[in-house]
Amino acid sequence: MKAVDAPAERNRRPRRRALRRGRRSLGLRTRILATFGLGSLVLSTFLALSTFNFTRSNLVDERESTAISKVYRDATRLQSDLTSNPTKVQAAIERLGAERPLLYFRGTWTGDDARFSSSAIPASMLAVVLDERRPSVMRTEVDGELVILIGVPLTDVDGAYFEFPTIDDIRSTLHSVGLAMILAAAITTLVGIVLGAIAASRAVRPLVAASQAAQAIAGGRLDTRLVETNDPDLAALTTSFNAMASALEQRVERDARFTSDVSHELRSPLQTLKASVEVMQARRDELPERTQAALDLMVADVARFQGLVEDLLEISRLDAGAVKLMVEELLVGEFVRQAVGISSAAETPVNVARSAADVIINGDRRRLARVIANLIDNGRSYGGGEMEVTVFDPDEKDGEPITQIWITVEDRGPGVDPNERERIFERFARGGVAGRRSGSEGAGLGLALVDEHIRLHGGRVWVDDRPDGLDGARFVIELPAERSR
Repeated sequence: MKAVDAPAERNRRPRRRALRRGRRSLGLRTRILATFGLGSLVLSTFLALSTFNFTRSNLVDERESTAISKVYRDATRLQSDLTSNPTKVQAAIERLGAERPLLYFRGTWTGDDARFSSSAIPASMLAVVLDERRPSVMRTEVDGELVILIGVPLTDVDGAYFEFPTIDDIRSTLHSVGLAMILAAAITTLVGIVLGAIAASRAVRPLVAASQAAQAIAGGRLDTRLVETNDPDLAALTTSFNAMASALEQRVERDARFTSDVSHELRSPLQTLKASVEVMQARRDELPERTQAALDLMVADVARFQGLVEDLLEISRLDAGAVKLMVEELLVGEFVRQAVGISSAAETPVNVARSAADVIINGDRRRLARVIANLIDNGRSYGGGEMEVTVFDPDEKDGEPITQIWITVEDRGPGVDPNERERIFERFARGGVAGRRSGSEGAGLGLALVDEHIRLHGGRVWVDDRPDGLDGARFVIELPAERSR
């Protein structure tokens, strides 16, 4: 048994895995197209070779059969002439009217073309015809010309007769036939590729429809369904997909309805509690010191509770698709300053780059202001330190057309772990982040609402490190924009 080197085998395994990954990376459309293309190429090549070989065999065999019959007749006639008059060899050859005749008679070679002399006859053939007295046929080239060399022994006169009928014209014909076969194979392969493209398109179409439907459902259009089909192979897929979409829609609607109902039910006792707290707050000076401290905690918790209920109601409206944007043109620098001015940290500095001074965004003023306020609240609660808001064109194309604008909110806190930078925009995502950043008052809905509202405006939001290298996080809002006219 052959020993296997363990390190070499370990080195081969990753290569085999890479090859398997490469094979799996080919898409269905590509595989169908490759199958049709290769299939048509193999089939057309096989047919072309078969046709070419059949044509060549027929042409050559027919020419060879005709030539052999003629040479035998010429040999019989020549033998008769030499028997009756052995001295007039040249005259006997000329009377044949043969193509490149060559006669061996009484030790002498006689012919009418110096190129087709005894030196053009292979020694093996000479031995068969002259020594063994047997006829012989072979194909050979003489001075680049393809001929059929036919030798017949003349037993009655102790000689041999040879002819060199050409088949060079057949080679030329076969060359033309070969070119035609190559062209036919190329056309057949091209037709196969076109048919493969059509078949691949038709085969992938249901998958494309399913993918588009899945994307629509992921985008919030939960009523999206696949069109029913009579195809028995696709009916199972369509039925299963639609059943899954229906179950998902019912569950999401049930959860959204539950959230909305709970939020609405909480608003009434919350309003009563808030009114009671306000009454107590109005008489705060009359309360003992310990009661005042408890009242302050209650006021903070009621405010936090009210914010949570409002966030839940907003989330339920987003899930139900009931949010309608009141879009208007906003001069981005001026709008951001106003939004920061009415936030919980109105003193936060706002820097507007010169290239962004005349940039306009189309959006809902109230919701975008809520987005900026949420980011400032997040930085104040979890980040700490001085915050800063900056508005700028990421491409810095001063005076040139613009397609997007960035609004950043930076803090001086501990930053956000790279592994959690996507998770913090999920609903109720607080755990690890809240543990490392300086507070834990939020319910984990503020950044989720930021992400939802920005996506409704055709933009995106993310978090990364501060570009100046200092500790802290930078939240970036990217929105479509244009310069004012």
